[in-house]
Amino acid sequence: MVRAVGMLLLMLCSRTGGKSQSRNYIIEPTELNLGDVFAGEYETNIFYDPGPIGILFQMARAFLAVVQPNPFPHDIATELIKQNFGAVLQQYQRIIYYEIGFIICTILGVVFVLLMPLLGLCFCLCRCCDNCGGEMHQRQKKNADCRRSCFGTTLFFVTIIITAGALCTYAANQNLTDQLKGVRKLVNSNFKDLHTFINATPSQIDYVIKQYNTTKNKALADVNTEIWWVLSMYASAAIKETQEALENVSLSRDVLKDGTDKLSTSLTDLQTSLGDTLNDPTCRTPGSTEICDSIRNTLPSLSINADFSKLQGVESQLAKVKDVQKTNFSDLVRKGYAALDKTEEMVQNETKSIRKDVHDVLNRIGDVLAGISNDLPIQNLLHSLTEYLEDFQSYFQQYYPLVEQYDFYRYFSFVLVTEVTLFLTPLFNSIELIEFTISFSGVGISFIFSWLLMVVVVVTFIVGGNVEKLACQALKDNELFKVLDTPYLLNSEWKYFISGSLFSDSNINITFQSVYTKCHRKVGIYSALQLENLFSIEDQMNVSMYTSELQANLKNINVDLSSIVLLDPEVKKSLQKFEKSGIDGIEFDAYIAELRKTTTKVDLLTYANQLDEKAEKLPRGALENALKGHANNIRKIHNDQVIPLEQTMTLMIQNIERLQTTASDLSVKVGNVVDSLEAAQSLINNNGTSIVAQEAQQYLMRIMGYFQEYVEWSKDVINNEVADCKPIANVVDTLDIVLCGFVVDSLNGFWFGLGCCSIFLIPSIILAVKLAKFYRRMDTEDVYDE
Repeated sequence: MVRAVGMLLLMLCSRTGGKSQSRNYIIEPTELNLGDVFAGEYETNIFYDPGPIGILFQMARAFLAVVQPNPFPHDIATELIKQNFGAVLQQYQRIIYYEIGFIICTILGVVFVLLMPLLGLCFCLCRCCDNCGGEMHQRQKKNADCRRSCFGTTLFFVTIIITAGALCTYAANQNLTDQLKGVRKLVNSNFKDLHTFINATPSQIDYVIKQYNTTKNKALADVNTEIWWVLSMYASAAIKETQEALENVSLSRDVLKDGTDKLSTSLTDLQTSLGDTLNDPTCRTPGSTEICDSIRNTLPSLSINADFSKLQGVESQLAKVKDVQKTNFSDLVRKGYAALDKTEEMVQNETKSIRKDVHDVLNRIGDVLAGISNDLPIQNLLHSLTEYLEDFQSYFQQYYPLVEQYDFYRYFSFVLVTEVTLFLTPLFNSIELIEFTISFSGVGISFIFSWLLMVVVVVTFIVGGNVEKLACQALKDNELFKVLDTPYLLNSEWKYFISGSLFSDSNINITFQSVYTKCHRKVGIYSALQLENLFSIEDQMNVSMYTSELQANLKNINVDLSSIVLLDPEVKKSLQKFEKSGIDGIEFDAYIAELRKTTTKVDLLTYANQLDEKAEKLPRGALENALKGHANNIRKIHNDQVIPLEQTMTLMIQNIERLQTTASDLSVKVGNVVDSLEAAQSLINNNGTSIVAQEAQQYLMRIMGYFQEYVEWSKDVINNEVADCKPIANVVDTLDIVLCGFVVDSLNGFWFGLGCCSIFLIPSIILAVKLAKFYRRMDTEDVYDE
């Protein structure tokens, strides 16, 4: 703000500098690190697996699906909740149609209950009159053994079915008791999660409010940030880089010239020495002449291939660059800073009101946000929820022992019923052990108690089956939510009950199903209950309401920056000299082409190896040893002189390429620097006030950008993280598990198993009576002569 013109310099630098110096004119606000809202740790684990007994529960549900396949009676349930019993009775036909399966099964059960004692009485009287199998005379039949086996086998399998049903009844009864023992822990975990939800929410809201300080501190830090970037850094760096490249090229050229001169001398001496050696008399002997001649023919290849003396010198260009480098750009830049420093007080005075207004606005926003913590309706909801939670928790702790006590009585009552069934099972299979008397005892007991078993089956079937279809299945299919969300159902004056309870407008579409679904997805209660209709965060954090007065003050800024000098004549003259240094006239292609040649016409190592091979073919003696000595001398020349030359050539290629890159658009770059400086000077002299105002506007927008980012972050976390209402959805899921998973499933499994036992008592009675006469002792028997 104080040195607003620095922004213009930053822009010019981005236009003229290379990639390493590029900068943007408008500094975008960096992303604020507002952190994450800590979430409460909830303990409730909503998962229920009944285990193997689940097969029994599935069978019971399948039977109920056959008995009652009709859809949920939405309109009847609605009338019942409204307590409009007259309208319900008028729809008795629909009720009968819906319950027809239960009615038929109940009628069959009632018939069973009425007929079994009556049939038992009739059977008893019939037996007393020596009828119904009571005659003590046995007539022999040819298929008696077959009939006895069939009756016995069938009775055995029927008894197994009755036993299996009794065991299922016992398992369902035991499962209900075992699961109810875990209800206290499950419900207490829900209470604990709700307390965590209530206690953590105020801290989460405070965290969101306090994070405004991060935004505020970032904005205040930008007030005092001096945005300076030295424009001449590029020019100075480019000149220095060019000078270094020219010096390296010049030095490498001298090194190469000296090296090639020494190498040329060494190779000339080597040719002379080898020629003298080949004049040895041994070379004139048969078999040696051809070898010596072949060596003599290769002597001209031992010479220099590259000629670096022809390369163009760069001393004149280097001298010009060094002359430009004498210009003290840092001192000239400091003069530019001094000119700006003179205007610092003036700029500060003109922008003092803006900075003060920014501070005031930021403080006012902080005060507003501090009030949001108290005004946010979440706090009131939590207070009401705390009261209901404490009341319900004390109620649960008070009456849950009674539930355990009554379950104790229920458990042993069901066990007694199960034991009666299991007691009948061995009686039907005792015919061969203690004659037929025990079997008939089982028949008699069946007539006496079977109707009582059926009474238990009918009662539990009506209760468990209807709760399963009307509550559990309806909850699974969201039908219960649809009933509760029926307009004007729970309150005749409210279209939607939740919105009517929370807001003055009951037409706001907030349904039980939507609240449950959102809470199940761990959404914040602010979003789940659409509390923006009661308290809008966006309205409370409206950015525009704080910017109008600041924008009005910007129009009154008036700063004269005509005294600032960016383009000193000396700077311009130096830059023009650098532009005309002649670097772009260097023949870079000629340099590179010469440097890519091999140092010698022949590879010296290969030549030395070949010389050793040819020496091996000569007769042993002085000539062989001399040639091998020359081969070693060639290898030494390669290692001591050729390799360093090749390394220097590689380095020089890099310097040439670097210099070529620098010189390729040097004129354009320097011209851009000069043009940019002249344009900047003109802009500052003629439009200094508008520059400062523009920078103030940019700063204002940046501050508002920080604030807008904070607002968006606050809206997001309040909607999705603060007061995560997952525990509320867990309460519904817990109710579903306890009522449907623990109680209703076990109850349905109980009547399903007990009903199976009761039904199969009828064929067991018939088979036991039929089978008994094959084992009892008769008074008379038919005797046939063989």
